[in-house]
Amino acid sequence: MKITSLIKFSIFGISSIVFKRKKPILGTIILTDKCNLTCKHCSVNNLTAIIYPYEQIKSEMRLLYKRGIRILFFCGGETFMWNDGSKNIRDLVIEAKSMGFLIVNVVTNGTFKIDLPEADLILLSLDGDKEKHNIIRGDTYDIIINNINTATSGNICLYMAINQININTIESVCNVAKNMKNIRAVSFNFHTPYPGTAELSLTASEKERCCKVIEKMIKRGYPIFNLKSAFPYLINNTFPTPCHQCVVMENGKLSICGRCIDIPGLCKKCGYFFVAEYSLIFRGNLRVIFEMFKTYLRYI
Repeated sequence: MKITSLIKFSIFGISSIVFKRKKPILGTIILTDKCNLTCKHCSVNNLTAIIYPYEQIKSEMRLLYKRGIRILFFCGGETFMWNDGSKNIRDLVIEAKSMGFLIVNVVTNGTFKIDLPEADLILLSLDGDKEKHNIIRGDTYDIIINNINTATSGNICLYMAINQININTIESVCNVAKNMKNIRAVSFNFHTPYPGTAELSLTASEKERCCKVIEKMIKRGYPIFNLKSAFPYLINNTFPTPCHQCVVMENGKLSICGRCIDIPGLCKKCGYFFVAEYSLIFRGNLRVIFEMFKTYLRYI
């Protein structure tokens, strides 16, 4: 991370804490819900299969920038399926950078060739070892591993949602993150039980066991992009929600924190690590703030 960007984020954070502001800093734009996979834990793919046009996405980017957003995520569906004529995901990343966004990240399932050096991070879903990942996402593990190996830049961060199927494969994913080229780190989430996926949820004791494994791997020097100081809040869902510093834009609709805010009761079962981390940071939790600086300087 550039020092100038770090200073800007620090000023934003201090003013948010001191003046108890709810101004957002992180924004996500949903490019499409079209996806080539039907993953067991996902309930938001191919509901419309609409690919939103370039000018609409560009307009939404401008809107988020005017609201003070400086960290931008592009999500799907599958982001690498997005196109509008000759425009593709690379054009969106380049456009976002030219607008002034300081960090631009892309989320993908990794089944398409990865040639996107312009992104700060490519968050690529790998949900366990080969057996468990393929149970969740279909026979895609080998394709993804090959695409990581042949990627044109080392800006990949693995992205794993821990659920009842892959709960015992955390160390396996950590090993992939540590030993494969082009991977900068791994980031974990707990399964958030969207309608129809509640059977994949973890109990508090299971979450605690997972956090102990992740913390053990952090202590062993594995590249993990999570803040262990937030783990106690994640285990029992005691972090404040929604996170007002994060917003999601989909087809012109702006949601605070995420799309799940519209589903009654789901906020209390949130499994997104970054939501807990940001909520705690902007409420002045010093341990989380200190760890955030160390982690972000290392991996972004």
